Amino acid sequence: MKFVAALLLFLGIGFWSHGRYWTLPDHLNPWAPLAYEAAPDWLTHLKLQRFKSEPAACQAFMSSTPWRFEAVPDRETGPDCGFRNAIQVRQTSVAVGAQFTLSCPAAASLALWERHVLQPAAQAALGTEVRRLEHLGSYACRNVYGREAGSRSQHATADALDIAGFVLADGRRISVLRQWSGDAAAATFLRAVHQGACGLFDGALGPDYNQAHADHFHFDSGPYRVCR
Repeated sequence: MKFVAALLLFLGIGFWSHGRYWTLPDHLNPWAPLAYEAAPDWLTHLKLQRFKSEPAACQAFMSSTPWRFEAVPDRETGPDCGFRNAIQVRQTSVAVGAQFTLSCPAAASLALWERHVLQPAAQAALGTEVRRLEHLGSYACRNVYGREAGSRSQHATADALDIAGFVLADGRRISVLRQWSGDAAAATFLRAVHQGACGLFDGALGPDYNQAHADHFHFDSGPYRVCR
């Protein structure tokens, strides 16, 4: 009991003195705001999860990125369909073609993925940067795989984005369908960006998962952790 009391006293003094006499480094502080430029660490996923219940914090984070977007009103479009805490994306750090609606937490994961996974992987494997994402859409009021019965897809709540390919600064196009197991450099790049997504999204599915994902990556913000 004396040990417990001493420990509680120590923790209490530490909590009281934090910010007065000492400061916990951001990379060790779970309450420090998530920083777009900071490399992801062991607290990043926790901070991303917090955005699901803290819309204002998520919007503030997205405002620190180079994205062009606007907040959209919460909306219910059908049974278990609709979105809350979502944004309309005109452009991420790269061009995206058609605009799409994505939940803010999923957008935050995508922003970090582009900054800390996508572009470094492109430089390492292909010697250039990505200029455009080729996506298959985000929000869609439907069940998993579009089945008539079953559970709703993460797309039904704008918590998912499907990415089919990338256009590089030198004009090359990298296709998930054609190059996942094809050209060595392109395959290395695709596998690196898929693997890197696993630490930033709750769900990261690709061609090795099943035939339905043979032509794209599916990235989502929950509720289950899966990397396939």
